[in-house]
Amino acid sequence: MAKDSQPVDPEKMSRTKQFIETYRMARKSDPRLGLWVLGSLLLGGAVGFVIFWLLPSSGILHIILSVVGALLLGTLLAMIVFGRRAQKAAYTQMEGQPGAAAAALRMLRRGWKSDPVIAFTKQQDIVHRVVGPPGIVLVGEGNPHRLRQLMISERRKHERVASEVPIHEVVCGNGEGQVPLPKLTRHIQKLGRSVKPAEMTDILNRLKALDANRSNIPLPKGPVPTSMKGQRQNMRGR
Repeated sequence: MAKDSQPVDPEKMSRTKQFIETYRMARKSDPRLGLWVLGSLLLGGAVGFVIFWLLPSSGILHIILSVVGALLLGTLLAMIVFGRRAQKAAYTQMEGQPGAAAAALRMLRRGWKSDPVIAFTKQQDIVHRVVGPPGIVLVGEGNPHRLRQLMISERRKHERVASEVPIHEVVCGNGEGQVPLPKLTRHIQKLGRSVKPAEMTDILNRLKALDANRSNIPLPKGPVPTSMKGQRQNMRGR
């Protein structure tokens, strides 16, 4: 009797398996991904070979260096192209799904703390929270009119426990005044630096006290995107 297949945590996958899984996922919305990767590999290899071939050298060593240079530059260019197109494909698959912004916020690097779904409505309007150098960032996704009141309520709650910390509000979406999903993390990173790393612990402790008074918030129903940690590692070439 075959065992039921269970989703594997990307953290427990080897880097090879992460790469393969990322490729399979990205290829669903980018059928030409393989051609792009192969083309960039060949182009980078050709450029690398020419560059090293023009270096002052001769003999077998010259040929070996040229081949190695071709492999290195070709692989580097292929990984860059793969990372960019895989990221674009991931955002395409996530867009419009409940919790898509939460999955995108996991792309933020060290120095950031994200808490998905700190508040939501029955209509699946959601507010996430990010704490980082800009301060506290409340990220909403859903109907702009319903989100307005939800965001105001969350802002007031956070101001009561961290009145001196800057609080930013960002709505993820494609409407006027909203931030598209692919640009969400970059937009948040550009909000400035108002909080020092040493102050983060104090802020997080205050927010723990705030969250302790909340009832358990279940994740809204719907196809919530899976973790993008494996894709993030592949994009960084690690």
